[in-house]
Amino acid sequence: MPLEALRTVSRSQNGVGAFILQCKRLDFHYCDWAGSSRGMNTFLKQTLPAFARRHPGIEISVSPRPGRHPVIRGSYINGKQRAICVRNMQPTEILDKANLLKSASGEKLKRTRQPVTSFNESVRGVWDPYHGHEYKV
Repeated sequence: MPLEALRTVSRSQNGVGAFILQCKRLDFHYCDWAGSSRGMNTFLKQTLPAFARRHPGIEISVSPRPGRHPVIRGSYINGKQRAICVRNMQPTEILDKANLLKSASGEKLKRTRQPVTSFNESVRGVWDPYHGHEYKV
């Protein structure tokens, strides 16, 4: 069986050649006087400036929402948005939620049945018990 080179070119994927962060914007909404925003107000004053310096590729906006619970909303390059309510959370918990939104892709969670997914064909081809070595019985 002669060897042949693959005739297809692999599709570009995120992480091959260059990594593009999927999160493009984080919006922090808070209330000035509500007790459920106490942790968010502390987070905005103490932790958010350092978080913004560490992640210059993410646009960060802070806006008040009087009379409502605090929310972090992430916008992604695929056009999707995700929001997490952070009422009555401590600043460290809010930082964890902000990191969760930062590292997410914006896609809905889906169950994977196979541990490896690929857009490219296998280099070896599909395994078949009838190809390759001949077995003597």
